Amino acid sequence: MKVAIVGLGYWGPNLVRNFLSQPDVEKVVACDMREDRLKVIKQKFPSVHVSNDCESVLKGECELIVIATPVATHYPIAKKALENGKHIWVEKPFTASVAEAEELVEIAEARNLKIFVDHTFIYNGAVLKMKELVEKGELGNILYFDSERINLGLFQRDVNVIWDLAPHDLSIMQFILGKKAKAISANGIANFNGKENIAHISIYFEDNCFAHFHVNWISPVKIRRMIVGGSKKMLVYDDMENFEKIKVYDSGIDIKSPEGIHEALVQYRIGDMFSPKVNQTEALALGARECLDAIKENRQPLTNGYDGLEIVKLLEASDKSLKGMGRIVEIQELVHF
Repeated sequence: MKVAIVGLGYWGPNLVRNFLSQPDVEKVVACDMREDRLKVIKQKFPSVHVSNDCESVLKGECELIVIATPVATHYPIAKKALENGKHIWVEKPFTASVAEAEELVEIAEARNLKIFVDHTFIYNGAVLKMKELVEKGELGNILYFDSERINLGLFQRDVNVIWDLAPHDLSIMQFILGKKAKAISANGIANFNGKENIAHISIYFEDNCFAHFHVNWISPVKIRRMIVGGSKKMLVYDDMENFEKIKVYDSGIDIKSPEGIHEALVQYRIGDMFSPKVNQTEALALGARECLDAIKENRQPLTNGYDGLEIVKLLEASDKSLKGMGRIVEIQELVHF
C-alpha cells in the first residue's frame, strides 16, 4: 500500500516512522508546505518521497492519506481525499464541528472508504489492560471515571485546552466504559489568548455513573492519571510511571443492609494491591497496523469515523457549557453503526 502523510509538525515524524516500518507499505510520501520540514524528514528518513504540493498528493497514487495538520484544516483536506477515492487517517480531534464529522462519515460510507481517527491511547497496552479488566468484571459495577491531564503545555493557536487535551481522555472513557453519556457540564477560564487554558468537565450517564476530567496547560507539574472506581475494586492508571502503570486496589465499602447507609454501618474495605503486566508495544505502531488491516479486510477500524464523531459531540457540547459557565448540556443521541 502507498501512504501519504500530510503535515510534518510535532506528530508527523512519528507517523512517517511508523508507516515506514509496516512490511506491506511500499511507499511513503511526506507532504508539507514548509521546505525546512521536508528537509528534516528527508535527512531522517532517506527512503521517503517528499512533496510541498498537497493538491497533487491528494489526487496521486497513494491509497491512504494521513492528515496531521491543524484541526481547522482536517475537514477540507479529508473531504478532498475522500472525494478522490482515498482512505483517510485523521489526527484527534477528528474535525472542528459535529456537522463536519457527520459529512465526512457520510461521504466515506457512500464510497466504501475507511476513516481511521487517531485516538492513539486506545492502542496503549495499559488502556487495553484496563478495558480487559472492566470487561471481565474485575472491578464490578463502574461507579466513576476520574482523569487528570495537566502540565506546563504548549498553547495551541486554534483550539482551547479541552479540544487539545481532552480527546485523549474522552476516547479512553468511551472505549473502556462503553456507556451512553446523558449530559455534560464544563467550566474553564482563558487567562492569556482568549482560549481556555484550564478546564474541568463533568459527564453524567444514564446509570448514575459519573466521569470527571481536569485539563490544564499551566500546571507546574505533569500529571497523566486516571482512576476507575468500581463496586468491587478500584484501578489507578499513571502514565508517568515507568513501571507498574496500572495498580488495582481491592478497596471499597461494604454495606451490610439497605438500611446500613443510614445507620453508619458502612465498612471500609482495604485489601491487597496488584499491578498487572501490560503490553509495551508502541501504541502508534499498533494503530498503523489496525488501520492498514481494516482497509485490507474492508471493515471499520477500531477507532473509526463514528468514534471520532462521538468525541466531537462531547467537545462541542463542552464549548456550549463553557459559554454558559457550566450550564448542563444534554448530549444528543449518539450515532451507532
